[in-house]
Amino acid sequence: MSYDKNFFKKFRFSPEEIKIHWQSALRDLDIARKDSFPEVKFTYSYQALIKAGIVLIGSVGHVKVRSVPGHHVKTLEKMSEILGDADVSVVGDAMRTKRNTDLYGGGTVIGEKEASDYLRFVEAVFESVKSKLKIK
Repeated sequence: MSYDKNFFKKFRFSPEEIKIHWQSALRDLDIARKDSFPEVKFTYSYQALIKAGIVLIGSVGHVKVRSVPGHHVKTLEKMSEILGDADVSVVGDAMRTKRNTDLYGGGTVIGEKEASDYLRFVEAVFESVKSKLKIK
C-alpha cells in the first residue's frame, strides 16, 4: 500500500501513542452518542471518524497524517482502502462536505435523523477499525 508523501509522513507510533489517539476518538464518539443537539452529534461523529482514521492509518501504514489542505479527504480514502469499504470514503466525504458547508459556508441545518444516521455509520466503522486492529 502506498502513501502520498504530500499527505502522509513515515512515523512509527508507539503502542501508548496508539492507545492515546484511540481513547481520544472514543471520547468524541461518546460525546456524539450522549449529546442531544443534532449539530453536536454530527460534528463529534465526524471528528471521531477522522480520529479513528488517524489511528488506523498510523497502525497499519506506519505513517502520520500531515495537517495540510485536503488531508481529511486523503484520510477517508485511505481508511476506505484499508478497510475494503467504499462507503467509508463516500459517506465520510458527504460528512466532510456538510461539515465544511456548516463551518465555512454560513451554516447548514442538521436534523436529528440525519445526525443519528451518521452516528450509526461511524459506530459501524469503529467496529471495523477495532476488528482490523484487534482492539477489544
